[in-house]
Amino acid sequence: MAKNPNTAMNTMTDTVNSLTSKGYTESFQVTDEGLKALTDDSIYQASHVSISNFYRFEGQSDPSDNAIVYVIETHDGKKGLLVDAFGNDADADIGKFIVEVEDIHKKMKT
Repeated sequence: MAKNPNTAMNTMTDTVNSLTSKGYTESFQVTDEGLKALTDDSIYQASHVSISNFYRFEGQSDPSDNAIVYVIETHDGKKGLLVDAFGNDADADIGKFIVEVEDIHKKMKT
């Protein structure tokens, strides 16, 4: 049975798969130099990216399963995702970078 495209994305896997199918194919990583695109090692400063949405997920049985997915677009057209733990296990470097991003939006799930 095919999934209804208007159904809310309930799991992290569903969300990542849906976003990937919409062209958000780049994987990003925060480094000492900035946000790194893993396909070609491009580095972006916070002023050169926008976060068009983000999704938080909570583990059903284990609080350490909390995660957040950031939907990122760069000034030169790359679109992709940055995944971090949420809560006590969050990466401090990712948190610092996200705070520096000025263009952050949260869209409601549809």
